[in-house]
Amino acid sequence: MKRTFAAQAGWRLWPFALLVVLGALLFWGLRRGDPGALPSVLVGKPAPDFTLPTFAPYRAEWGEQIQLSKYLGRKPILVNLWASWCVPCRDEAPLLEAAWRQYKDRLLILGVNVQDTNPGAALGFIQEFGLSFPSGIDTNGRVWIDYGGYGVPETFLIGKDGKVLYRHAGPLNPATLQELLGKVL
Repeated sequence: MKRTFAAQAGWRLWPFALLVVLGALLFWGLRRGDPGALPSVLVGKPAPDFTLPTFAPYRAEWGEQIQLSKYLGRKPILVNLWASWCVPCRDEAPLLEAAWRQYKDRLLILGVNVQDTNPGAALGFIQEFGLSFPSGIDTNGRVWIDYGGYGVPETFLIGKDGKVLYRHAGPLNPATLQELLGKVL
């Protein structure tokens, strides 16, 4: 049985139609916005409280432990989950330190060290980048779980009212950080 011209043309159109559909999906995916804006069930809800042992360099000023609820209501808080082995965390650390130095009167930055099995490596990270904002150690992974940790670095912006305003997965860049801070400062 011979194929009709219409049937033969249909087979020739399939690759073209498939290409159009894939192109449309690619275009839609690229226009979806900030890939770091990972959805979170925490946005709009009170930030889960935590108490963490403070790294030695911060104990004189911040005490033996950092408790989030102690600082809620005073100023916005940027909670940054990081690890010493995380390459993007290394890229982000100087940016966070610069923001801390510039805005520490109006913003609290709290570092939360997660997934580090060697506290010495985490302390080395703090010293290498001269981080002066306080950081604590999530020794049992509770903060990671409560905040729905996906990967490091991950940053949560908490408003003065104690509610999570935004979650960012991946390293912050200067433009994204300024946009976040513009929401609360």
